[in-house]
Order: sequence, then C-alpha cells, then structure tokens
Amino acid sequence: MPTRCEIFCEILIAVLLPPLGVCLRHGCCSVEFCICLLLTILGYIPGIIYALYAIVFVNRDEYFDEYRRPLYSSY
Repeated sequence: MPTRCEIFCEILIAVLLPPLGVCLRHGCCSVEFCICLLLTILGYIPGIIYALYAIVFVNRDEYFDEYRRPLYSSY
C-alpha cells in the first residue's frame, strides 16, 4: 500500500508530465501507461485527467506480484 507522500509525489509528477506519473505507479509497459501516453499526445488535459484516475483509483496490487514491481516498491 503506497503512503500518502508517495501518492502526492506521483500526482505532482502526473500534473507536470502525465505518462511519467503513470509509469511510476504501473510500470512503463502497462496498458495504463500506453493509454496515458496516447491521451497526452492527443491533448495535455485528457492525459492529466487519465493519469490522475490511474494513480488514485486503479489498484496496482491486483496487477503486480513481488516479481513484477514498478520502478519502486514499498514494503
């Protein structure tokens, strides 16, 4: 379970560069990252909205076990 500080930093990064925030949460080869990258290319605001949705509402523990962690892991 990510801490509040991790979530805040991811949200801050997602507002500045949406695909990077999603990459930190879900990994760089995930469906969420590809969707966010496409939306950011098509329009910056839709990319931010989807990045915030992917960071706050999508549960990453469903998709990653201990062998497939994103860029950082919290124990």
